[in-house]
Amino acid sequence: MAVKRTGQLGFADAVVGGSAGPLDRIGGLVRWYRFDKLLAGLRDGGPGRAAWPPLVLFKALLVGSLYGLSERELEEALSDRLSFRRFVGLALEESVPDHSSLNRFRNELVRLSLFDKLFAELDKQLQAAGVMLRRGTMLDATVIEAVSARPHGDRPSVDPDAGFTKRAGKPGSSFGYKAHVGVDEGSGLIHSVLTTPANINDTTPADRLIRGDEQRVWADAAYHTHARERRLKASGIKPRLMRRANKHHDLPERLKRYNRLIARRRAAVETTFATLKNRMKLTRIRYVGLTKASAQVTLAAIAFNLRRWAVLTP
Repeated sequence: MAVKRTGQLGFADAVVGGSAGPLDRIGGLVRWYRFDKLLAGLRDGGPGRAAWPPLVLFKALLVGSLYGLSERELEEALSDRLSFRRFVGLALEESVPDHSSLNRFRNELVRLSLFDKLFAELDKQLQAAGVMLRRGTMLDATVIEAVSARPHGDRPSVDPDAGFTKRAGKPGSSFGYKAHVGVDEGSGLIHSVLTTPANINDTTPADRLIRGDEQRVWADAAYHTHARERRLKASGIKPRLMRRANKHHDLPERLKRYNRLIARRRAAVETTFATLKNRMKLTRIRYVGLTKASAQVTLAAIAFNLRRWAVLTP
């Protein structure tokens, strides 16, 4: 199969130039050849077309996730934005991958279960760079609405994997998925991520977000169980889990103070979700089914960590 040659800079690129931006900083930090090895063999160019290099398509998906773009919007942006082209590896005069190529490539990554491997590769690079501190893990989760219409009456949803959940402190409900994350204390990097239907309780997948090499685990009262507290202590990890009152007794003042201290320390995890939702526009699951929803969330976590790495590196 013919493979497109990309990234051959010409005279026009030299003339346009441009100052280094966030994408240039990210591009210089990452060992892309290690991602290229994971992507080897993914070369579907479509009927009668030369295949795009997998790394070009992966970088394009990262740009789309960083800026909250659909495949169609990403195709247009790659045509217009010089910084996007430079990051992806496309010279000024080159054509860009169309939305169909981008969508096929994403689906191939899903089919081959590569998103978790790509996330793990970046995690290795973050640890090697010394920016993953491993002092503690902050646990939290957020609901992301499904773009699919919710079921109504006798009409089922086209997304049977999505679930309903009540919005805390707000009227009504949400229909979609829940992103569960373990965030590295101090660096703010996401070191573990899971996606479930929105109706899954926060505490259910929590143990899978704990690495085991951290010193402390910080979480709100939704994550506290006596069994989890015992397991953490037995592993030499300090459980910093907020307590909740039961229906018979209010919390004593010492536990209220304890909760306030934890709340202040774990407030940093809210910045993670604010960036994902407000800056990266991860407010809707664009695809149908848990597998594709998980892929979207994991890709967003990879893009978030790249963004954060650039911030943490002087």
